[in-house]
Amino acid sequence: MKYEVIIAGFGGQGVMSMGQLLAYAGMLEGRQVTWMPSYGPEQRGGTANCTVILSSRSIGSPVVGRPSAVIAMNLPSLDKFEGKVIPGGLLIVNSTLVARRPSRDDVTVLLIPATGLAAELGNERVANMVALGALLEATGQVKPESVLDSLKKALPPHRHNLIPLNQQALERGRQLARERLGREAG
Repeated sequence: MKYEVIIAGFGGQGVMSMGQLLAYAGMLEGRQVTWMPSYGPEQRGGTANCTVILSSRSIGSPVVGRPSAVIAMNLPSLDKFEGKVIPGGLLIVNSTLVARRPSRDDVTVLLIPATGLAAELGNERVANMVALGALLEATGQVKPESVLDSLKKALPPHRHNLIPLNQQALERGRQLARERLGREAG
C-alpha cells in the first residue's frame, strides 16, 4: 500500500521539517519512503512544499501528482493543491491563515487552526506539529511515537528542550482531528 502526501506553505512554517519527520517515522516503522522538497524563490517567506511517499513496497518515483492527502498551511498552497487530492482523500487546512473553505465535496476536509493552537501553546512555530498531528490521527499512517523518536534524532541535543512543546502540539492536532472526525480517544 502506498500513501502520498503533499505538505505546502510559506517558507519558515516548518513544511520541510513536517515532511522529514513523517518520512523518518515511516523508516523507523520499516516502510519504504521518499521525501522531496520544492522551494519557491526564497527559503523564508516564499512558498515551499514537499512530497512524502510511504509504502510497503519499493517506490519507483518520488513524484506525486495525485496525493492521498494535502496539508495546506496557507491560502496559496490551498489554491495550488486542493484540486490534486484524489477523490476520497484528505485535505487539512490551517484555518488560522486560510479564510476560505475548500470547494471540494469529494474529500475529507479538516479545518485545523494550527497557527492559533500553536499560539495558545506559546509558540506559533509549532503550528506544523499541530497539522502533522491532525494528519497522523486522520490517517494512522505512522505512530505519533515514531514521529517523536524522529524528532529526538533530528533535533540537535541543545534543542531537546523543545521536544515537550512539540509533543503537546502534535497531541493537540491529534485531539482536534479526533473531535472533528467524531472518533473516540484510544
